[in-house]
Amino acid sequence: MLDWITSPEAWAALVTLTAMEIVLGIDNVVFISLVVQRLPPAEALRARQIGLSAALLLRIGLLFALSWLIGLRESLFTAFGHDFSWRDIILIGGGAFLIAKATSEMHGALEGEDEPSEEDIAGAAKRAFASIVVQVILLDLVFSVDSILTAIGMAEHLAIMVLAVIIAVGIMFVASGPLSAFIATHPTTKMLALAFLVLIGVTLVADGFGAHISKGYIYAAMAFSVMVEVLNVAAAGRRKRRIVVHRGGEQ
Repeated sequence: MLDWITSPEAWAALVTLTAMEIVLGIDNVVFISLVVQRLPPAEALRARQIGLSAALLLRIGLLFALSWLIGLRESLFTAFGHDFSWRDIILIGGGAFLIAKATSEMHGALEGEDEPSEEDIAGAAKRAFASIVVQVILLDLVFSVDSILTAIGMAEHLAIMVLAVIIAVGIMFVASGPLSAFIATHPTTKMLALAFLVLIGVTLVADGFGAHISKGYIYAAMAFSVMVEVLNVAAAGRRKRRIVVHRGGEQ
């Protein structure tokens, strides 16, 4: 069972599969980092832990149910000249949810939100935590199905696929905290992240309808936008420091 440990090809497959799982997990990390913004730090950490633990368990569970998972590709019905499977339905539903959620968050950021009264804060916090955890787990299911279906065939040994998933989710957990803190510190990046989620949602819906869009183009656009935003944040920070130094010199 562990004979793959001495195989260079198996280790190459592990590295490749881990890298792919990390890339495919970017969507998950961005979503989790955004939705926990409304929670207090301790609750946000719990939500991230629960969400990513669910992602890990879902991915491993799906790996041990490969025959059922592969069956998700079988056609259920035909419409608009396309054979729809359970995978397509899951992707369309998940993509539509992402678009609706990101659009709603954009609307709230642009219009402003009413401050809750003090007596409502405790109850609202509990409802928000439960709602966020449910949303994260539902999106975990969508991203897990897409991720594992993509991974099937890249490695011959189940142990390699499980190990790759564990490593990738561990890296996702480490990255989610700093990313969430960065978004909270730099509010302008929140709108950019929400735009990413809309884009990801559109690609999921398109994929569900049979119009495959290479994620390489999506991630390249995201990387370019992030670099531009980092430059904007750095420039804004430098301007603030210059203003502080200038005012200090005048005094």
